[in-house]
Amino acid sequence: MNNKLTKKDVEQLQKEFDYRKGPLTMEIAHEKMVAAAHGDRSENAEYKAAKSNMYDNFRRMGYLIKMIRSAEIMDDLIGKTAGANIGNKLLIKFEGSDDIEEIELVTTLQVDIINGKFSIESPIGKVLFGKTIGDIVEVESPDGNYKIELINIIKE
Repeated sequence: MNNKLTKKDVEQLQKEFDYRKGPLTMEIAHEKMVAAAHGDRSENAEYKAAKSNMYDNFRRMGYLIKMIRSAEIMDDLIGKTAGANIGNKLLIKFEGSDDIEEIELVTTLQVDIINGKFSIESPIGKVLFGKTIGDIVEVESPDGNYKIELINIIKE
């Protein structure tokens, strides 16, 4: 797993990990201890909920560590890429259509397809990253390949 992230993304992941490892783990442990004091654990819904919260927290911490350790920091590449880049909004046109759509290239953490935010690791992001206005690219998809023309790049 190789995640293309910015330093800011990694800092955000580390901040969440630190919170989960420290204050949240202590809070959940306290809830579990209080619930355990209520007696029989086999029929104690509060205890089971606290235990479930603990496991969920540990799973999320594992995910965060994997993301941090496998991160490929893109900050240097972002500065050297002349064309479409992370954080840019792109105006694109699908082959055979006159409709122009706006999408934004983002890192894995910021993906929101409903709002047009596509990761540079997605099929559409991979082919558009680094491209310039007027380039026509082919996107491979399970439903069949299609072509997109890059109409404009809006740098923010």
